[in-house]
Amino acid sequence: MPDNPLAADLDHVLEHTRELWEELRGRRIFITGGTGFFGCWLLESFAWANDRLGLNASAHILTRNFDAFKKKAPHLAAHPSILFISGDICSFDFPPGSFSHIIHAATESSTRLSAQSPLNLFDSIVSGTRHTLDFARECGAGKFLLTSSGAVYGRQPSGMTHIPEEYLGAPDSTLPSSAYGEGKRAAEILCALYSKRYGFETKIARCFAFVGPYLPLDAHFAIGNFIRDGLSGGPIVVLGDGTPRRSYLYASDLAIWLWTILFKGQSCRPYNVGSDESLSIEEMAHRVADQFSTKIEIEIHGKPSNTVEVIRYVPDASRSKNELGLSLLVPLPSAIGKTIQFIER
Repeated sequence: MPDNPLAADLDHVLEHTRELWEELRGRRIFITGGTGFFGCWLLESFAWANDRLGLNASAHILTRNFDAFKKKAPHLAAHPSILFISGDICSFDFPPGSFSHIIHAATESSTRLSAQSPLNLFDSIVSGTRHTLDFARECGAGKFLLTSSGAVYGRQPSGMTHIPEEYLGAPDSTLPSSAYGEGKRAAEILCALYSKRYGFETKIARCFAFVGPYLPLDAHFAIGNFIRDGLSGGPIVVLGDGTPRRSYLYASDLAIWLWTILFKGQSCRPYNVGSDESLSIEEMAHRVADQFSTKIEIEIHGKPSNTVEVIRYVPDASRSKNELGLSLLVPLPSAIGKTIQFIER
């Protein structure tokens, strides 16, 4: 098997999670969404820890398209400790036997589906979460991790630079465009209800924005689109005015945060997952351009307006830092550079 191009990143994950993995020794875990961006990093880090620590654990992955995943990550598809189960998140047959941990990371969050079929999006999130929670109850899982979203807060107030877990705002429940955020809110209350009724721990990770290998370059992720533009020689196209503010956590840090929340997080207590380093979309486009050896032009199609409030999507990560000892370990320039190197390899 060729050397893993992510070896340094996976060593980084293991260095910061080593003491947590003993909980999985000899255990079976179940993961939905295991073939997406989050899922690939969960599988990469699981396999890396399993092999190096001799855990003798296995991960069972729900997928709708194993053949596509095999083309994307053949080394993971062939790994002996990773097994694949075909099925849909809302109706998959429960595999037999016990599972100690479940990670529910399956979500269709594309803006296309949100715009064209918000009802199907909402149903998929809610029904899929409930079906997976039913499986957790059936298989005797002790811990369940939901990858929720910062979308549960609704629009971040422009005067709030970083949004904390205590903020009780919400999406506008009368807008179809709120289907994703409202679906995640419903998924969270389902976790709380199942935990109270059936006694297993449900952990909630409210995820924001990320960058790293396996990130789609043709979806609704601005930083992925900018990297795509840069790889093609430019220009990097900013469709809006470049003033909205975002933050980006590198994928290896994401893996550290998710595993730590699963193992150590308090049940039914949400944790924001993301960088608290805020920058504008225009600034981020320049950060991406700076990672290329040739000059990449930037085109901003919109014009800023002094009368429009700044749109923000930036977490307050204090709870994750103070309670779980988590931190931003990979600076954004390095994160962008690592992503570009992985794609160009």
